[in-house]
Amino acid sequence: MTFSTFRSRALRTSATVCILATGTALLAQAPAAPAARPGAAGSGFNRVHPEPINWEDHAGWTSLFDGKSLAGWDGATDVWSAEDGMIVGKSTDEHPSGTTNLILKGQNFANFRLRMEFKMEGAGANGGVQYRSKMAPPRERALPADATSEMKARFEKAAAIAKTRAPWAMAGYQCDFNYAGQYVGQLYEQSSQRGIMTYPGEMAVFEGSGAKPRLIASLGNPDDIKNTWYKKDEWNQLEIIADGNTLTHVLNGHVVAVTLDTDAEKLATSGLIALEIEGGGTLKISHKNIYIKKLP
Repeated sequence: MTFSTFRSRALRTSATVCILATGTALLAQAPAAPAARPGAAGSGFNRVHPEPINWEDHAGWTSLFDGKSLAGWDGATDVWSAEDGMIVGKSTDEHPSGTTNLILKGQNFANFRLRMEFKMEGAGANGGVQYRSKMAPPRERALPADATSEMKARFEKAAAIAKTRAPWAMAGYQCDFNYAGQYVGQLYEQSSQRGIMTYPGEMAVFEGSGAKPRLIASLGNPDDIKNTWYKKDEWNQLEIIADGNTLTHVLNGHVVAVTLDTDAEKLATSGLIALEIEGGGTLKISHKNIYIKKLP
C-alpha cells in the first residue's frame, strides 16, 4: 500500500467518524419523535406485546373429555373414572394400579398443542401424558440372581399386575410428572432405551447415528421448577406442543423442557395420546379441561 493510498483511506475513515459523531450529537439535541401507533403504516414493527394466554378461551380447540364420562377413552375401569368434571386415576397398596394408561381411542395426532390441568395427591403419585405413542407389550424385567424372598414376592406381585394391565401398555414420548416435583415436565420415552431424554430445565437435541444427546440451552433452575413453578397438591396448567421435530413442555406458563428429536430411526411423527398412572401407596391423579388444537 502506498503512502498516498493509506492517507486517502485514513481521511475517508476520519470523515466518517466525524459524520457519525455529528449525527449522534444532533440526535441527542433533537426532541424525541412521537411513538408510532401500534400497527400504524410505516411504523416498521408492531410495538404491542402478545396478550397473555386466556386459559378459559377454547375457541379453535377441541375438547377430548366430555366432563362426565370416559366415552372415547379406554383403560382399566378399576383404576380410572370420571368424577365431578375430572378424569381420575387411583391406586392403593390393597388395590395397586401398577403402571397403566387411559388411552384416547382410535385417534392419532401428529402436530398439535395439547392443554390440560392436573393435580397429584399422595407422596408416591407418578403420572404423565403419553403422546405420539403406540401400543406395546409391557417390558419384561429380570429378577436379580441374589434376590431375597421378600424381593421375589414383590417382583411376582408386580409381574401379575403388569399382566392384567397389558392391554393398555404403551411406548413413546411422555410428558412426565410426579408428586415430589423433581421430574415434573421432563420428556421421558416409555419402554425405550432412551428413557429420560430431556430433564426439567433443559433444551436437548437427539440426532442419532451414534451422536450423543447434547444440551442446547438451559431453560431454568430445576429447583425453581420443583419448588416454585410446580404447585404441589394444587392444579397445574400443562401444555404440550408437538411440532415436527420439536417437542415443548410448558408448565404454569413456564417452558420447562424442549427436545429437538432428529433421530430418524427413533423419532415418532404421530401416534396416540394417553394419561398414565403409577406409584406406590395411596395416590390419586386428577385431570380436567383437556383440549387439543391441531397444527399444520
